[in-house]
Amino acid sequence: MKKNDPISDILSSRKYRDVGIPEETLRSLLELELEKGRTQKEAVKAVRQKLHNIIAPYLGDPDYEEAVRGLEEAVSQGPEQVKQVCQEILAQHASTHERQPIVEEFYRRIFDFTGKPDVILDLACGLNPLSFPWMGLPVTVRYHAYDLHQPRIQLINRFFALMGLPPLAEVRDILLSPPVIEAPVAFFFKEAHRFEQRQHGCNTAFWKTLRVRYLLVSLPTTSLDGRRNLLERQRRLVYGTIGEAPWKVTEMIFDTELVFCIDKTYGT
Repeated sequence: MKKNDPISDILSSRKYRDVGIPEETLRSLLELELEKGRTQKEAVKAVRQKLHNIIAPYLGDPDYEEAVRGLEEAVSQGPEQVKQVCQEILAQHASTHERQPIVEEFYRRIFDFTGKPDVILDLACGLNPLSFPWMGLPVTVRYHAYDLHQPRIQLINRFFALMGLPPLAEVRDILLSPPVIEAPVAFFFKEAHRFEQRQHGCNTAFWKTLRVRYLLVSLPTTSLDGRRNLLERQRRLVYGTIGEAPWKVTEMIFDTELVFCIDKTYGT
C-alpha cells in the first residue's frame, strides 16, 4: 500500500486495524464510488459508510482471545460445556443471538429438507459456524466458512480443530472471489440485504456463480428494533434476485428469520 493512500488510512485506523479486511475489498468499493463521478474525498467518505455496513460492528462481537480460551477449557469438560460456551459467544452477535432459541429446530428443518450434507459453504458466515453442535452433523463434514473478519476466522478455525473438523474457514471477500467448491448446501444467512447495499443487484451474479444444489438464503423478518415487518420486502429482494432463473424456492418461516431454500438444480 502506498503512503498517504486512503485505503491504507482506513485499514490502519483504530476502527479497522485489528479486523484484517482484505485490501481488495476496499479497492473495489473505492473504484465503484469513483465510477459514479464522486471526488476522491466524497468516494472515501462513501467507502467508510459502506464498510461500516459490511463489517456491521453494531451487531456485536465477542472478545476473540477470551472466546478461544473459553472453548479450549470447555472441550476438556465435555459436549454440554462446549454448547454452553458456544451459546455465550453466539449471544454476543445480534444475528446468531436471535437464532439461539430455535437453533435445533432451525437446523433440523433445514436438513430434513436438504438432507445432511457432506460439504457446506457458509458464506459471510459471521459466528454461525459455532452453531455446529446443534446441527446434528458428523465431524466428517467439510465445513467451508468465509468472512472478512480475520479474528473471527481465527476463532472459527480453532473451534473447528477442537471439534475434530478440518480448519477450513478463510478470510475472503466472497463477492469478489466467490468459492468454486461444489457443495450440496450453502448458507447465506442474513447477508443478502447488506450485499445489495454494498452494490445494488450484485446478488444475482453471485448466486448464479455458486456451484451448489441448495442455496439457503435467510433474512430477518423484522427490523433490528422489532418495529417493522420485513417479510414482503425480503421476498421482493429474493425473487427479484432470482429473476428468470428456473430455480425452485421453498420458504421456511421462523419467528425472527425467513429462510428461502433455493434448489438451483431445478429446471436444469
